[in-house]
Amino acid sequence: MAVDHASSNWFTQYRNLGFAQDEQSAAAAAFDALEERLAADPPASDRASDALEPGNPWNPWLNAVSSYINGAALDRVSVADWLNYDNAASSHNWRPRGGYGSLVARLGAPLEHRLATPVSAVSRLPEAVQLTTDDGVIEAERVIVTVPTATLGRIRFDPPLEGLDAADQLPLGLANKLMLSLQDAEEFPHHAHMTGNSRSAETGSYTFRPLGMPIIESFFGGAGAEALERLDDKGAAELALDELASLLGSSFRKRVAPIAVSRWAAEPWIGGSYSHACPGHSDARQRLAEAGDDRIAFAGEAISRSDYSTAHGAFDSGKAAVVRLFGSVA
Repeated sequence: MAVDHASSNWFTQYRNLGFAQDEQSAAAAAFDALEERLAADPPASDRASDALEPGNPWNPWLNAVSSYINGAALDRVSVADWLNYDNAASSHNWRPRGGYGSLVARLGAPLEHRLATPVSAVSRLPEAVQLTTDDGVIEAERVIVTVPTATLGRIRFDPPLEGLDAADQLPLGLANKLMLSLQDAEEFPHHAHMTGNSRSAETGSYTFRPLGMPIIESFFGGAGAEALERLDDKGAAELALDELASLLGSSFRKRVAPIAVSRWAAEPWIGGSYSHACPGHSDARQRLAEAGDDRIAFAGEAISRSDYSTAHGAFDSGKAAVVRLFGSVA
């Protein structure tokens, strides 16, 4: 699958609208200083917000950035967990041109699979592991569980497994996207970026013409994403347009229409977007990875110590689970 290597431009502002160049530099400096404090002198609480400078005018923007990365504000984020991720990450965020959904579907196509088949119980019997589903019982020799931490507790393990309480310290944050169609899109360069309101922790992050398409990708995290979930499609579009129109003029509203909105918290078998470790509990990822036995292993982005919230982190954790249960990846 082809990959688009264009820069995400997250720390730039199209034409500096509403976010002057000197303000962008000051905000970026505040972010760099926060990361330096987290690494050099982490607060004893392990709570990332305790490393903020009281009264710093860029604290709301720093919380917005945390909400994009973690799905949660800094007061809910473990410093140690953040650093594990940050030390492994690069500044690149490339897109598969066919979309992640197509990529995952292609990877899974050769395998027997059943969609829309919720599992309510996993029972370890002497002769097999039984999965109780709405469509009956499935038997297997070994099982890899990749259920999100927010819904893992809805599965009964019989006999009970130790270590699953680690999932409680890895709650799912929230990040949602709103896709908007854009008329006369050629006015904007590919991947032009705007922050809606750099003084708000709930602001949207807007990418114009991703992959060259005539759309705006609106990204909200944390409290902003929660607000998006409470609105219908029209209301969600208005939320974004209020910010965009304040920067591009009221006539811009006529050029935009909603296409689709994600509402991950409302997904009954997911319950959020991606995990963050609560302060003082960065070790929960390893504890959840070690839960199970010689017939059950756990995988998913929440298991990854350095690549949580990513598809590749989930994929790598799956390979590690296969090796744990089978000795190698076939």
